[in-house]
Amino acid sequence: MTTVPRLSIGLPVYNGEEYLAESLDALLGQSYGDFELIISDNASTDGTRDICEDYRRRDPRISYVRLTRNVGAVPNHNFVFTRARGELFKWASHDDLYGRDLLRRCVEALDAHPEAVLAHSANAIIDGAGRVTHRYDYRIATDSPHAPERFRSLLFEPGGDDFYGVIRADVLRRSGPHDSYHHADRTFVASLALYGPFHQVPELLYFRRDHPTRAERANPTIRGRCANLDPRRADRLRHPTARLLGEYVLGFVDAVRRAPLTPAERRECYRHLAGWFASRTRPGAGQRVEDAPPISVAELDLTVDTVVAGRAGSTP
Repeated sequence: MTTVPRLSIGLPVYNGEEYLAESLDALLGQSYGDFELIISDNASTDGTRDICEDYRRRDPRISYVRLTRNVGAVPNHNFVFTRARGELFKWASHDDLYGRDLLRRCVEALDAHPEAVLAHSANAIIDGAGRVTHRYDYRIATDSPHAPERFRSLLFEPGGDDFYGVIRADVLRRSGPHDSYHHADRTFVASLALYGPFHQVPELLYFRRDHPTRAERANPTIRGRCANLDPRRADRLRHPTARLLGEYVLGFVDAVRRAPLTPAERRECYRHLAGWFASRTRPGAGQRVEDAPPISVAELDLTVDTVVAGRAGSTP
């Protein structure tokens, strides 16, 4: 009889050979082990396949699928979720790093807070060598019991990487798949927040890697980023920039329309959305965390190597 894991991790990857093994070591070395790891290789042309096959042979929790063509990052993200069996789900990025207690602390948080739909930890930006360069200042009111307040805060406040939190799979199925228009990840997270609050674990356990070949860096234009998410978006006639931006705004509208809200809550969300659209967010809210000056090493109370499995000096 096959045992169904409680948590499913979906890792979509394309040409990730430079950092993939580090990320896999960090995931497989977690203190919480009741998970399956679903890797979907988006027809990589580098050594990604060999790395995945090697790890799959060594760890039975891994399932590996290689797509015959590059379908784009968003379809690949949605695909790994269709393979998930767990009651909880998390997307993982092939180039990020994860503190060894990340999964355990997030699962414990969801168990302790049944009203929460997502749990994540404090997070930071690391460079290619794994050195912390920036820390997030999480000011978003995603823990509010009031859905319109969570929605308002996600519209106006910067910070956070909640897309990569541990999420209740049933909520993901109800909120709908990820899309590929401009900033679709923001509307996706806002949609989840309309179903329930998020819980933020205070420990610094998630490290998002910023490097020159990361998709956001390699595709500086709106069209380039959207085409990376879905190749069909490269068609200028079918997908003009105005459509990519318009779908972004309409994505928020659709999220409010589909969410389990009272009529009064829905009206309040629409008022917040109208205010956001009129003001185009607060000054500075569109700035990227990684574009700020790097932090001083003296400001850190830990190093990545002490909390991430597979790194030199990490504690067992």
